Amino acid sequence: MASLTRRTSNPELHNHLYPVIMAGGSGTRFWPLSRQLFPKQLLRIMGDETLIQQSMRRVVCASAPNRVMISTNPAQAESIRVQLSEWKDALSDNFVLEPEGRNTAPAIALVALELVRRDPNAIMLVVPADHIVKGQRDFDAAVSLASNLAAQGLLVTFGIKPIRPETGYGYIKPNRKTVLAKQGKLKGHPVARFIEKPNATKAAQYLKAGDYYWNSGMFVWRAATILEEICRHQSPLYRGIEKIGQLMQQNASRSVIDEAYRTLPSVSIDTGVMEKSTKAAVVPVTFRWSDVGSWGSLDEVATKDKAGNVVVGRVVDIDSQRSIIYGDQRVVATIGLTDMVVVDTPDATLVCPKSRAQDVKKMVELLKQQGAPEHLEHVTVHRPWGSYTVLEEGPGYKVKRVTVNPGGRLSLQMHHKRSEHWVVITGTARVTRGDEVFDLQVGHSTGIPVETRHRLENPGHETLHIIEVQNGPYLGEDDIVRFQDDYGRGAEAPRSFKV
Repeated sequence: MASLTRRTSNPELHNHLYPVIMAGGSGTRFWPLSRQLFPKQLLRIMGDETLIQQSMRRVVCASAPNRVMISTNPAQAESIRVQLSEWKDALSDNFVLEPEGRNTAPAIALVALELVRRDPNAIMLVVPADHIVKGQRDFDAAVSLASNLAAQGLLVTFGIKPIRPETGYGYIKPNRKTVLAKQGKLKGHPVARFIEKPNATKAAQYLKAGDYYWNSGMFVWRAATILEEICRHQSPLYRGIEKIGQLMQQNASRSVIDEAYRTLPSVSIDTGVMEKSTKAAVVPVTFRWSDVGSWGSLDEVATKDKAGNVVVGRVVDIDSQRSIIYGDQRVVATIGLTDMVVVDTPDATLVCPKSRAQDVKKMVELLKQQGAPEHLEHVTVHRPWGSYTVLEEGPGYKVKRVTVNPGGRLSLQMHHKRSEHWVVITGTARVTRGDEVFDLQVGHSTGIPVETRHRLENPGHETLHIIEVQNGPYLGEDDIVRFQDDYGRGAEAPRSFKV
């Protein structure tokens, strides 16, 4: 579907608007559907597009696709590139990677540093990758008004009118007596007060008062202004970012820059800058919004059956009420549930009361402490060239089903610890093995010895499926040396935070 660009009311501001999609989340609250390497933003929670695809389509209505910046980490960049392939040419030089998560202020400062280099008048529209927004025209109008305020040197956040006494969000109280700008029904006000996540009693009071707003986590400001405010209120962070900028200008090695970033203080942009700044402003918005922060929050946005259930996938139910039931591949049968969450995936199943959905994060932490792979990724892992599914593994062996898209190819690579044996199930496989290049048809197979350069590609017009059997003392995905790669990974990755 072609993207429609709606300009801000000021064409000059439109030319300097750079949407920044914050896409480094861990996705712990939507486990087992989300994983550390496949977080919530990559899920199709509502509609045919994933949350990050929806976010991208939303922001390109306010700016050109080649001005959208993606802030993420190396582990997730590959999956995001796959999902945003519709815009791959526009985004080719617009990924800014954190080597390690240091909270939102360092991530935003890093993007601001890059944008000031590109455009001293850059205005950043900062949006999380995993939120749901309904009402594109209202969103565009809010961005337009906020951009005008940002051009005046203000730090603007969008305020969401509360619909319940929520204890999981921060709140904003605007100074209603002062109108900084007005556009249609929208008004911008100075922030009178930021309130940290309240208890249930306070949240109920804020809802009843009607003059408090949820902090949406969406911001608009000039890149130069946010760097000035970080310098003013978080000077250690600013000095660290300034040092990183100097290292990048000096063409320092990636490892040196990464180490400098890891020493930055972990600071939230909300508590570290917005709550301290005298330049904070809020635009109360009219679009519908949800951060879909847990399985329970699907009640706000998903379609329900007559009994109030949210049902997705292969589900057979009798007499359940107000429950969330998700089936992936297997049939999920439920009887008489009330206010429950049931989520079934090929390798993990979650069952909990809807009221305890926020505790899923604690469950993921337990799995992580136990070293369970189920917290990290799914049995099926998507790559730019296709996917692989782990069918079985044990001491010294692993069996995968590998799919390669038409025209796709893996990197030219080598493994130090394992050999591989490939059997073609459907399609044609073109194999590079050492100095040999040959094609395999259905039913044919070949072996790849340890420490042998090799590559698998699909020269045909149908998807290639192979079965891969790995043998060796270590079978981790990090046992890989890349010599050539079409997707900017490994040896060909540039020595900076951009990829």
